[in-house]
Amino acid sequence: MSNQPLKVSKKASVKSEDAGASDNEDVVDSGHPNAYEFHFLEPDYARPIYRLPLECKQKILKRLSELYGEETAQHCFGELERVLKVYYAHKSDEMIRWEKEFEPSQRLSERDVILITYGDLICSPNQCALATLARLSKQYLKGVFNTLHILPFFPYSSDRGFAVMDFEEVDPHLGTWNDILELKKHFKLMFDGVFNHVSSKSRWFQEYLNGNPAFKNFFTEFTTRDAISEDYLKIIVRPRTSDILTPFNTLNGPRLVWTTFGPDQIDLNYHNPNVLVKMVEILLTYVRRGADFIRLDAVTYLWEELGTTCVHLNQNHITIKLFRDILDAVALHVTLITETNVPHEDNIRYFGNGNDEAQMVYNFALPALVLHAFQTGQASRLTKWAASLEKISDTATYFNFLDSHDGIGVMAVQNILSKDEIDMMALRVVEHGGFISYRDNGDGTESPYELNITWYSALNREDADESIDFQVKRYLASRAIALVFMGVPGLYIHGLLGSKNDAEAVLEEKQTRSINRNRISYEDLVQRLHSRNSSTSLIFHGFVDMIKKRIKEKAFHPNASQDVLDLTPGIFSLVRTSTDGAETILALTNVTNKRQNVSLDTNKTGLDFETWRDILTNKCFMVKEPKLTLDLEPYEVLWLKAE
Repeated sequence: MSNQPLKVSKKASVKSEDAGASDNEDVVDSGHPNAYEFHFLEPDYARPIYRLPLECKQKILKRLSELYGEETAQHCFGELERVLKVYYAHKSDEMIRWEKEFEPSQRLSERDVILITYGDLICSPNQCALATLARLSKQYLKGVFNTLHILPFFPYSSDRGFAVMDFEEVDPHLGTWNDILELKKHFKLMFDGVFNHVSSKSRWFQEYLNGNPAFKNFFTEFTTRDAISEDYLKIIVRPRTSDILTPFNTLNGPRLVWTTFGPDQIDLNYHNPNVLVKMVEILLTYVRRGADFIRLDAVTYLWEELGTTCVHLNQNHITIKLFRDILDAVALHVTLITETNVPHEDNIRYFGNGNDEAQMVYNFALPALVLHAFQTGQASRLTKWAASLEKISDTATYFNFLDSHDGIGVMAVQNILSKDEIDMMALRVVEHGGFISYRDNGDGTESPYELNITWYSALNREDADESIDFQVKRYLASRAIALVFMGVPGLYIHGLLGSKNDAEAVLEEKQTRSINRNRISYEDLVQRLHSRNSSTSLIFHGFVDMIKKRIKEKAFHPNASQDVLDLTPGIFSLVRTSTDGAETILALTNVTNKRQNVSLDTNKTGLDFETWRDILTNKCFMVKEPKLTLDLEPYEVLWLKAE
């Protein structure tokens, strides 16, 4: 049998105008050539072997030398180059030809909207989870989202997938690689690179316990606790309150092993260059299996150095830049995105110079600041922070989200909101049935790290004397901010559906993050989507309407300019202008439960247009020189396009 590439359909794309798309549609028009991404099942060594360009070689050697010194770098480079050649031999001629014409600045567009989900959040009897996800996606999500982020779908032992037992296999409870390929036919895909740690049940760690010399230095070990001084332990920044050293019995005797996130998640030791090479091999395996985005999980903690805080080390950034260099050399279309729940100023450092590190960074400050605005009815903090943001480059931008599978992080706003403001925000979350996760500050104290609650419940109390329509209006108003913000928007599936707190799951699983991870019956979900009076249907169709209008506007391109206006505390407003300067959208969101009046001097703001049309309602507004006067109903959203 010939070595056939892993193909998806090459038929022309069809754009859907409805929430549901017919089964005869093939590839969503995402601005990305899904139809030309081919990888062979086996490498084809009959073709010329890949030769790494000199400039790429020099970059990679420079990174390796910075990490390991020149002598080790030369040895490590040989093995790394072999891995690149093996990967390249899997690529079809068609893919190689396409990549030669690929323009990095065009990798993202206004059509990019990402849906985040676990592989098994939507379930159906007698069908594997990934097949059910494909059924839901093809029927309801095509033409709305063009990218699916499937949270870790590998065999795991804990932490809902983030304690990976095998990086290269699909969890059989979810499906197979063929099921992933089926999703690839219709969407770009984001995979998780859980490269900081492995499961204690993984083969790698078991081989370490068994004394296999090949795995001796794969993990950071100590023979006694006295090997690390108390002074060193105190300055280490932790995302958890568990002990950083976990005892294990090995063939060579008792050992204490570094575990940043808990006893079942064993940190990899990147001081060993063999670990780095192995993770590069896995990175390229994900590309070969269909990944367009690689989400680098917990890269804040990638390297450990005693005597430091063990976060944001220079080695972390060098390693990510090395990943970028490798992808630029052999898989230019793939986007790296860093997940770092840390203060905003540290978070944006993972862009590097805008062209040499991550192409996207999770905008962690946005969720907490939007929540604060809607809790207080004051957008001033959000406005001031948003005004400080600048365009990164033509090839890098923000990933804008409000909720996630974990919760609402507050680390990013610790230098934006005061301690009292963060504490009050957390108290309101508890009043709405949520929980607070804490981190160890290293000095014997703890502070809030994350708020565990669904976004819908964070904004709406169960016992509130309000109509569903009013609560849905508030909810969609908050979500509209992330849709207009500079960058690429992402929605967690429970956010798309307006799910409420799942308190029963928290009690059953003894994990506060379970509050936002409820599994949903496909059949029940379809029934709710078609029940026009349900909050699920109202929210879903409200989202679909906004997204479909968003993805048609050049002013919402990730590289389109953004100017934040400070008009009144009750309204968050910004202006987006397309890269060619031809289209302008003024987006306003009333963050209060009261009518808000705003008067905009069009001369002073440079917005000297006579007519504005709300693309959400098609209503027109005329300028009465030189003022644009608007009355916004409680939680009203206007996306005014200059005519």
